Amino acid sequence: MVQHLTCCRRLSYNTASNKTRLSQTPGNRIIYLYTKKVGKAPKSACGVGPGRLQGVRAMRPKVLTRLSKMKKHISRAYGGSMCAKCIHDRTKRAFLIKEQKIIVKVLKTQTQSQKAK
Repeated sequence: MVQHLTCCRRLSYNTASNKTRLSQTPGNRIIYLYTKKVGKAPKSACGVGPGRLQGVRAMRPKVLTRLSKMKKHISRAYGGSMCAKCIHDRTKRAFLIKEQKIIVKVLKTQTQSQKAK
């Protein structure tokens, strides 16, 4: 005969906060286990990357407050907020812009020195 299962809590509706799964006890009984909501890993702040940030745990906000800082971010610049590709692109863009400004300055000094002669 099949074992009859009853809900432990008063709420009997199938809501998001009332999800259950079946579990077998050592005494060979089948019971309901109430599951917790699944968290999501943070998305990249740049908005360009398709998925979630890697290396950061996917947890609910209340659990995140209890975690240490090391488990909430990656140890690099913009670690917990931007993906590595976007940081790399920004660094490269900043370097190229700075190089371009230096070239413009050098060309300006060359033209001024030629006018002086």
